[in-house]
Amino acid sequence: MVLGNYKSVVAARSADKEILKGAQDGGIVTQLFAYALEEGIIDGAIVAGPSDEPWKPEPVVATTKAELLAARGTKYNLSPNVALLKEATRSYGLDKVGIVGTPCQMQAVRKAQLYPIGMRDVPDKIALAIGIFCMENFSYQSIEAIVEDHCNQKLESVTKMDIGKGKFWAYTERGAVSQIPLKITHKYEQPGCHVCLDYVSNLADVSTGSVGAPDGWSTVFVRTAVGDDVWAKAIAAGCFETKDIADVKPGLDLVTKLATEKITKNQKTLDARATFGVGKGLRNPYL
Repeated sequence: MVLGNYKSVVAARSADKEILKGAQDGGIVTQLFAYALEEGIIDGAIVAGPSDEPWKPEPVVATTKAELLAARGTKYNLSPNVALLKEATRSYGLDKVGIVGTPCQMQAVRKAQLYPIGMRDVPDKIALAIGIFCMENFSYQSIEAIVEDHCNQKLESVTKMDIGKGKFWAYTERGAVSQIPLKITHKYEQPGCHVCLDYVSNLADVSTGSVGAPDGWSTVFVRTAVGDDVWAKAIAAGCFETKDIADVKPGLDLVTKLATEKITKNQKTLDARATFGVGKGLRNPYL
């Protein structure tokens, strides 16, 4: 299944206007963590917060709604959130940790729970893992080149970035909108992204992204018993507006299409690497 296992899928958005104001799309991650904090489901969440450099994320432990609000919005470059797990439990003393991350980071979280080598009881304290859709990611230097060299915008003047409809978009504080075809950004992608076979964060408790949902909304997959429990309680508390995914456009077909494209393309890369050096005496780590 290209979309992984899931219990339910809907289009949703936060019912909190403050959260929506600075959200990337439907404010799902911020809202769900805010609810989980308020209800004591988690003691804090590892999120991609701001740093001293514009649009360069820095993993932070958010223990208040205000700290979650400060981390709103997608940053299209690397944020090593998993690296903060030990600090969250030991320096911050958290017993119930939330974490958000890309598909590869969700894989790392689950591997740490299965094989907690050097982490002792840290993985047992992960109470809620939220994954985001991801086709590919960029280094900070790459996003700087994309925005400044190709979109012709200063990084510090950009208020939002987005990827959709085959283009990379940069929005500025003065209302300017720059767009470039995604074919221009391909050379800037992280090499590791080209061997990833997960688009929708299959291993998260809840995964979300804008693809498939109308503007201002997000597609949400509820995947595990943990995710189902938290999501159901948040819905009952009035945290989200939801729509049946079958009633919205472009709907699940587009999510399936993009997930299939990523898997098909990257599987070819994996297959090519598996045969590299065969018969030449080279040891191949992909075999």
